[in-house]
Amino acid sequence: MAPLNALIEHHQVVGVFTQPDRRAGRGKKMSASPIKQLALQKDLPIFQPSSLRDQVALIQSLQADLMVVVAYGLILPKSVLEIPAHGCINIHASLLPRWRGAAPIQRSIEAGDRETGVSIMQMDVGLDTGPVYQFLRTTIDQHDTSQSLHHRLADLGAQGIIETLNDIQSAIANKTTYLPTAQDDDDACYAKKISKSEALLDWSESAEQIQARIRAFNPWPICQSYHQSSSQKSTRIRIHQASLVAHAGSQGDAGLIVDIQNEGVVVACGKGYVRLEVLQRDGSKPLACKIFCNGYALKIGDRFA
Repeated sequence: MAPLNALIEHHQVVGVFTQPDRRAGRGKKMSASPIKQLALQKDLPIFQPSSLRDQVALIQSLQADLMVVVAYGLILPKSVLEIPAHGCINIHASLLPRWRGAAPIQRSIEAGDRETGVSIMQMDVGLDTGPVYQFLRTTIDQHDTSQSLHHRLADLGAQGIIETLNDIQSAIANKTTYLPTAQDDDDACYAKKISKSEALLDWSESAEQIQARIRAFNPWPICQSYHQSSSQKSTRIRIHQASLVAHAGSQGDAGLIVDIQNEGVVVACGKGYVRLEVLQRDGSKPLACKIFCNGYALKIGDRFA
């Protein structure tokens, strides 16, 4: 949203491409993307093809000087990349060549990175392999989720794309060149797409790894585990928020509840402890731990499988 808003404010937008409407929510009603909703508000031409391979004539008819791509989710074939006079520029949510691919925000948090940012890059036929015009950086702290980091990177992306387009325009006006810098492929790593199966926690991992994954998978797919006690059957619980916490005494068995505090439930990991602070049962909404425990019994000595 932020990059499109910035482009509308500073440049002439001749068309907006976004993916087809999808069914969403409990009623599975057709839902338009936020990009489409903004384009409708601004009375911009909207196109929603399932593929760009047969859209060459349409894109040519728009006579755009340049195409800006942000998390589009569809491959741009060479025939499309070559249409705009000044090519296609992508706002990628990582410091390339680190985290090329589909899920750079989640993977950077999951990996424990302390810094990330956006790369304003010239697109080529590879997967996020093109040369980069500029980087805009931000730190990742222990409270950042994918959602909070996404919002911050969107604002950086909006700033970066306008700065880059201004530099390109200036170079054209002054009949000079403004060239992006090639990436070092030796430093590349790949941010594979997130799958739901990754959301099931493995308590034998360290507290740092588990807490990072909980943050990385919020708001989707939300980490989960199965609570087991002697008095009831195994129950799936989703974990929306957790923090690292110190605990006195020897290291408990992985998955064991060792303390219950007002702030959350302390669980032993393969190394260290996490405090689960916002929890959710199936059919309910996310609740702060104290409220959650008023309606569902968690006890010291129970465990998460």
